[in-house]
Amino acid sequence: MNLVRTTMMAIAALGVAVLGACASGPASGNAKDPGAAGSSTPSYRLGSGDEIKVTVFGEADLSGAYVVDGDGQITMPLVGQVVVGKLTLSETSTNLENRLKDGWLRDPKVTAELVKGRPYYILGEVNKPGEYPFSAGLTVMNAIASAGDFTYRADKVRILIKSADNPNEREVDLTPTTPVQPGDTIRIRERFF
Repeated sequence: MNLVRTTMMAIAALGVAVLGACASGPASGNAKDPGAAGSSTPSYRLGSGDEIKVTVFGEADLSGAYVVDGDGQITMPLVGQVVVGKLTLSETSTNLENRLKDGWLRDPKVTAELVKGRPYYILGEVNKPGEYPFSAGLTVMNAIASAGDFTYRADKVRILIKSADNPNEREVDLTPTTPVQPGDTIRIRERFF
């Protein structure tokens, strides 16, 4: 009898937990740039040196890889120079669709994907400081591993990061999930004894 009662109580508790989870709605914190095909860098804004893959469905001659120039533009057949600097991948797709609709194609469908982001830089107390290629999902711990790990003098608790779009360094706690964005400069300081 006790086994039946314990089982019934466990089922009831599970039901309450499931109902509570359903009532709270979808989990937050995983929002990505809507329509950013192939992007695992949410809200990433394109800049000089980024390489993107543009796919115009049904138009192989217009599809291909394009590098964003120093003025934040790409040059595409038919439409010429298109400003994509400081746009997300979703905004870039919409911008290209609008340009192609303007007298070139009837109903273009365009996607833009980040092929290669701007490199990141790591300086200071690592064994191999320098410029490294960015990859989606990169963390500071991965970047430090790429740079040959910390030197024995390195501060392994707090680091400095300067974003490509901000002239100021910010101090952050080093965690396994601290993200790196293309163009970031990571500086590992010497620890104080």
